[in-house]
Amino acid sequence: MIRPITLFSGQWTDLPFDKFCEKAKSFGYDGIEIACWGDHLDLKKAASDPKYIEERKNILKTYNLKVLALGTHLIGQCITDGADSRFCSIVPSNLHGKPEDVRKWAIQEMKYAAVAAKNLGVKVITGFIGNPLWSAWYSLPRLPLGAQASEPVLADAYAHVLKHWTPVFDEFDKNGVKLALEIQAGGITFDYYSAERFLKELKNRKTVGFNFDPSGLLWQGIIPHLFIRDFARHIIHARIKDITVTLDGKAGILGSFLPSGEVRRGWNFRSPGHGDVDFENIIREFNAVNYKGPLSVEWEDSSMNRELGAKEAFEFTKSINFSPSDTVSDDISKAE
Repeated sequence: MIRPITLFSGQWTDLPFDKFCEKAKSFGYDGIEIACWGDHLDLKKAASDPKYIEERKNILKTYNLKVLALGTHLIGQCITDGADSRFCSIVPSNLHGKPEDVRKWAIQEMKYAAVAAKNLGVKVITGFIGNPLWSAWYSLPRLPLGAQASEPVLADAYAHVLKHWTPVFDEFDKNGVKLALEIQAGGITFDYYSAERFLKELKNRKTVGFNFDPSGLLWQGIIPHLFIRDFARHIIHARIKDITVTLDGKAGILGSFLPSGEVRRGWNFRSPGHGDVDFENIIREFNAVNYKGPLSVEWEDSSMNRELGAKEAFEFTKSINFSPSDTVSDDISKAE
């Protein structure tokens, strides 16, 4: 059971789509996960223009690449977070500063994503879902009810998320597509217990599963392979992404407002194999739960050449992508 190894295009949208595909193939990747911003995929065109879809398919065919997922992270965050200045680069300029209009735009884009995925023969869309409560994660300044996340406040937040996302989930169902929600700080589902709570709020709706990303768990102190063990049936896509945690007595776990790659930070993303993630146990857990989906490299390392790193990341992932044993090594009944 060798899982396909793909490269997420999210860190490569400065390149034209065909150039990215050319590079991904030259690095050795089996396929790609397409980021739905920049030049890589126009969701409205992909949902409505057969010629555009054919053009994208021809590029993929030229480089013998499969597309196994679409990435809608920035768009999905907009549904819950609204007119956040972080997303100005992807939101139409005439909507800037208009949270409800941004929300409507993002909901429509996610609906287009479901149809685009179907047109490309893709079953999984990865992404974020946003969080109306991120400013309330700490107990000060106190909310009116005297706690950082009292039950009524939490209930309102989940109701807000589900109100705006349910029409999107309905469209996903209509097109036979699932959302692989990435567990990461900044979202309402960011760690073990918030993931557990989110599934409960969804009433285990089959439309939504998880995009397993060990880097987003490790810096919070969560052991990634244990997340696989407990949430196995909900994991529908997986990242290969590494991180290093370097708490030296000065650096804080929240990053200290230092830019990514800054050596003084308490944590930084690293090219796979250069950080602290225990990929050996992750693959063993995947073998134990029979995960056969892609291993999607999200390459991010501010201290390494991108092309060198992405090629090396493929070789690293290939080296750890082992199948489970088909024999019992200590079964003496089969010994001669």
